Amino acid sequence: MRMLQMKKSEALMTTPSEQNVKAGNVKEVLAYLAVKFPACFSVSGEAKPLKIGIFQELAQRLQDDTTVSKTQLRQALRVYTSSWRYLESTKEGVSRIDLDGNAGDVIDASQAEHASKVLEESKAKAAQKRKAKIAEAKSQATAEKPAYKKSANKKPTAASKSTKVNQKPVSNTEAPAKAAPVLERIPAEHVVVGGKVLLKLGQSPMLATVLEISKDDVTVQLGSGMVIKTRQDSLYIA
Repeated sequence: MRMLQMKKSEALMTTPSEQNVKAGNVKEVLAYLAVKFPACFSVSGEAKPLKIGIFQELAQRLQDDTTVSKTQLRQALRVYTSSWRYLESTKEGVSRIDLDGNAGDVIDASQAEHASKVLEESKAKAAQKRKAKIAEAKSQATAEKPAYKKSANKKPTAASKSTKVNQKPVSNTEAPAKAAPVLERIPAEHVVVGGKVLLKLGQSPMLATVLEISKDDVTVQLGSGMVIKTRQDSLYIA
């Protein structure tokens, strides 16, 4: 009986952060890193060059964190450092930062030149892919277009004339694009455990459920099952 009570007490003491669900893809890993280390990582806007050896620092700081594995960290860092916004920020004289945003080594000319070359090659590949997709789309449209068959020169009958008169012109007016939803920050008193909120990660807000509230910090769970700890001022009305 006593052992059963101890087990129940241990279960109650387990916090949501200790029950984290493993991130499913690179996008979720980067979103998690941006919340965990906001002075170092970001999911939109200008990126900051990372210190050399940042992986070892990440692995050490997250060694007890079950949300991401070392393999996922490597994949996420590879995607992050090869993005255009990151390469554009890698310029000569700019300081690299650690996980806490502290400035370290300065990027030299060779490193900046390498980043510029990689960026140029990446944009060139992207342009080639766009051209290939456009050419493929045109080819498919041509293949699906029915062959034109020249009809005999016949005089239109009265019925055909009336049909033409009654035909309605096709409108080329496109439906207006929907405006992006305006997010309204949720008042602190409305943030309750079990309540639904919107958490903005990058450009797209994500629906989440409040699990725990500790002063200005709030722990929420995304629809994918991923648990993230954030601040109240980053939550919006769902």
